[in-house]
Amino acid sequence: MNHVQKQKVLVFIVAYHAETTITSVVQRIPAALLNEYDVDVLIIDDSSGDRTFERSHELTKRTDLPFDIRVLFNPINQGYGGNQKLGYHYAIENGYDFVALLHGDGQYAPERLSDLLEPVTRGRAAAVLGSRMMIPGGALRGGMPLYKYVGNKILSWFQNRLLRSNLTEFHSGYRVYSVRALRSIPFERNSNDFHFDTEIIIQLMIAKLPIVEVPIPTYYGDEICHVNGLRYAANVALATLRARLQELSLFYDKRYDCAPVPLSQYSPKLSFESTHSFTFDFIPPGSKILDLGCAGGYVGFALKEQKGCRVTGVDALPGQYDQELDSFYARDLNDGLAGLPVEDHDFVLLLDVIEHLASPEGFLEELRERLSLNPNAELIISTGNIAFIVTRLMLMLGQFNYGKRGILDLTHTRLFTFSSLARILEQAGFVIVRTKAIPAPFALAIGDNVLSRALLKTNSLLNRVSSRLFAYQMIMRVKPLPTVKSLLHDAHRESDAKAQLLAKAAAPR
Repeated sequence: MNHVQKQKVLVFIVAYHAETTITSVVQRIPAALLNEYDVDVLIIDDSSGDRTFERSHELTKRTDLPFDIRVLFNPINQGYGGNQKLGYHYAIENGYDFVALLHGDGQYAPERLSDLLEPVTRGRAAAVLGSRMMIPGGALRGGMPLYKYVGNKILSWFQNRLLRSNLTEFHSGYRVYSVRALRSIPFERNSNDFHFDTEIIIQLMIAKLPIVEVPIPTYYGDEICHVNGLRYAANVALATLRARLQELSLFYDKRYDCAPVPLSQYSPKLSFESTHSFTFDFIPPGSKILDLGCAGGYVGFALKEQKGCRVTGVDALPGQYDQELDSFYARDLNDGLAGLPVEDHDFVLLLDVIEHLASPEGFLEELRERLSLNPNAELIISTGNIAFIVTRLMLMLGQFNYGKRGILDLTHTRLFTFSSLARILEQAGFVIVRTKAIPAPFALAIGDNVLSRALLKTNSLLNRVSSRLFAYQMIMRVKPLPTVKSLLHDAHRESDAKAQLLAKAAAPR
């Protein structure tokens, strides 16, 4: 006879000064859950000053309760969020499939556990939130104070706007999580305070893990509220704002670094004013292109397909379009240019690459030496402008936050202004032909819409006022000056040619 192994569910109860309610909460957990799941109960008393632990410990000895019950006591108060971290780590460590969060004060109905478990155990969600706001007016009829109701609505609206989500409520403490989902997010980095609940929702959203809401009844009794409402609201708003700023590459917080890793962190920027569109518009049809650090091959592929250029790509790893180019070299540019056909091309592209190199001075000198063998060759180079007004303002506020993208990308080893980039190029032996200020890529940050196009146009106009202050990036066309070696080579060649002409002229007719 085949026995299907049941999924393991941990009902985790956070308890603090819950001596009068903890017994009732445990007794109300439906015994029918055992028909579908293998269920255990964990109670963690967060260093209560009353008899919460004693009441909870008594439950472990009762024979009329169908669940195995484990009770832990924190010798030092960990806070609401800190207590959750312990429970979720317990679930991970002990091989549970799902963990359901209950409060020891009885604010949430244990009778609804089956409803919350169903979506996550059936694979439709990574997390299920019990919402008191799904049924219009239900929260108020259940006794939620008007000021809390209004605050909940305002905060949830604000969070939905910033996070581009549509949850009816962010602030319910009745939840079920997949333990697999918990393993994939850094919840241990979250606050120990009450806005832990907001931070873990944001992490799930960033990780692209599905969240489902189910309606739950609202109950407010005579329990003691340990939440400072104004402080909680401020912390929630700040946590949400930080997540949004990180998405815009203006801030970095490791707790929100949980997005799925893309095949390439670079995106095409050909449809709006950018380093990509500038390069594409400038290069003549039929040119021979060497794209160093081609990062997916977007620019090279467009030049090949739309302008008939012959394109050679070079990057550490192949990208989306690299194999569509005429040739591709897998090469870490920190290893130099040996073996690459640099001098055989009309244009060399170094778009958003120089800031990644360990020794940009040495690399540019080697590149100039190779390009000087082709007097018609030209280099197009771009990088971020560290003096961009947003970076300046952040620095003025004491913030210098590296992030996943943008000027302060975590992978950048060097940062440049217009002047410092011009100086390093000139010292390497290049002469600057043209410099252009590039606006911020608003279309990538907020989508290609009316707002992003208006911001792009405004940024472009401001660049005319002060490119050093308002340019997000800079791009330069430069030509290599001849090296002494190439000049000597030319002198030998020219003298040989002149000598031949003199010999021909002196020969008897």
